[in-house]
Amino acid sequence: MKQHLADLLAHAVAGLRATGHLPTDGEARIEVEPTKSKEHGDFATNLALTLAKLARAKPRELAEKIVKALPASDRVVKVEIAGPGFINFFLNPTAYHDVVNVILAAGEKYGRGTVGAGRRVQVEFVSANPTGPLHVGHGRGAAYGATVANLLDAAGFNVHREYYINDAGRQMDILGTSVWLRYLELCGEKFDFPVNGYKGDYIYDIGATLHRENGDKYRHAAAKVFENVPADEPKGGDKEKHIDALIERAKTLLGPAGYRTVFDLGLNVILDDIRQDLEEFGVTYDEWYSERALVETGAADRVVERLKQSGHAYEKDGALWFRSTDYGDEKDRVLVRENGQKTYFAHDIAYHANKLERGFECVIDIWGADHHGYVPRVKAALAAIGDDPNRLDVLLVQFAVLYRGGEKVQMSTRSGEFVTLRELRREVGNDAARFFYVLRKCEQHMDFDLDLAKSQSNDNPVYYVQYAHARIHSVFRQLKEKGWTHDPANGRRHLLRLTEPHELALLARLAAYPEVIETAALAHEPHHLAHALRELAYDFHTYYNTHTFLVEDAALRDARLNLISATRQVLRNGLRLLGVSAPESM
Repeated sequence: MKQHLADLLAHAVAGLRATGHLPTDGEARIEVEPTKSKEHGDFATNLALTLAKLARAKPRELAEKIVKALPASDRVVKVEIAGPGFINFFLNPTAYHDVVNVILAAGEKYGRGTVGAGRRVQVEFVSANPTGPLHVGHGRGAAYGATVANLLDAAGFNVHREYYINDAGRQMDILGTSVWLRYLELCGEKFDFPVNGYKGDYIYDIGATLHRENGDKYRHAAAKVFENVPADEPKGGDKEKHIDALIERAKTLLGPAGYRTVFDLGLNVILDDIRQDLEEFGVTYDEWYSERALVETGAADRVVERLKQSGHAYEKDGALWFRSTDYGDEKDRVLVRENGQKTYFAHDIAYHANKLERGFECVIDIWGADHHGYVPRVKAALAAIGDDPNRLDVLLVQFAVLYRGGEKVQMSTRSGEFVTLRELRREVGNDAARFFYVLRKCEQHMDFDLDLAKSQSNDNPVYYVQYAHARIHSVFRQLKEKGWTHDPANGRRHLLRLTEPHELALLARLAAYPEVIETAALAHEPHHLAHALRELAYDFHTYYNTHTFLVEDAALRDARLNLISATRQVLRNGLRLLGVSAPESM
């Protein structure tokens, strides 16, 4: 309906320009929004106020001219001018009836738009370090990122979904070394496991695989492994220096080939587990991009050279630094360490430069909220090498806090004491997890109530929406049990019989669905869709509880069946975008 009114206003503006009442230059931004109060109509526009300066006229006088130039529409019964020049539209009660025909004709395509105009957008999300299983915090980023990508696709963008594999750097070396140390324990070596190593059961499992497949091939005496290694934290030492020394000892004793075997085993086992977990969660990618490829293809070297050439990199204390303070950062950042190794930051700059080189008009990164200070740093580096930082949009997702039995569950990937995404899915199911994760804005904190997610009650939003879909199917089963049939053509002929307040409310809600998709997509806010589906379910349940659909009057019965068929289609379309199933029975 908003588009229909916008088209009427565009016709009026064109007419005023043709008659000289409006200049032909200058943009006429037409915005139509629902009114806050029905006494002011159904929709309103501030077009006269925004064009008054261009027209060199008083807003109210211009509003009068716009109203006179509006073409007739059987959907509009009255147009009024309010206040300084707002134009209010009052709709015909039957204005929304045709939406039923539109929905049933479009089917799965209803709600899809063209605002994206095929523009290429990359959405990179989750991208968790492959150092352990995905936990419930990663789950929120997965659900949010997948839904944002789905919404952008529905809005007409050409979407590329990507996972960045952090398969280089210190954290992965800690993982590889942790696996090797567990392997050594299985070989019979005795030592204190490092405080800063990865301790989850999955590390034992990978170490056991290494031992089963290689026997004592990579065994070295504990005395040799820990010889001259700085003390660990429990013994008064520095845990960071301790683990770094063990990493170097692993590389030296195993040699390049042996270390790569251990390293790759840990990486591949965990990465395969992550892939499986995400696929089972309904999250898939167009590409899994390797950080290691940035090194192997020379992309990281090239971006560092570009920073040098631009004058934004300098050497100090044997390291290479980025002048991030020139862009408002609190201190400059290291690009290349004293030992010649590039930092994660240098690789990240190279990765984002690579994204832009691939021709994406917009690059969307979905990161954890703890990366807040990192965003301007990456944008500054892109500006320093001559790229447009405005093409990068970073969305920060707050951590999801899980509550079981009213108790907060503590999580730590190092200690291994965390609830995995897989455990959450097994407990509450994919549907509840996907729906609950997108109920709030990404930057808002989220408490995940397991008891609510598992409940079969109207307080559980996903159950409430799915039950509306299943209830509609039950109506058609009842129709068959009565020996009646549904005649959609007869229903189309008698849609104007739908005059009850609950029917009109449902029709208006169905008509607004495409606008919900566009708004949610452009704002990158899936919660708009989740809440719209809950409101649609409320309208349907209220309608169901108030009126009988399977009446003797065939014309009214078929019209109502057409209406709830359209409702079922919109529920199914919306749930699909959220990655949630639409059950036929519950």
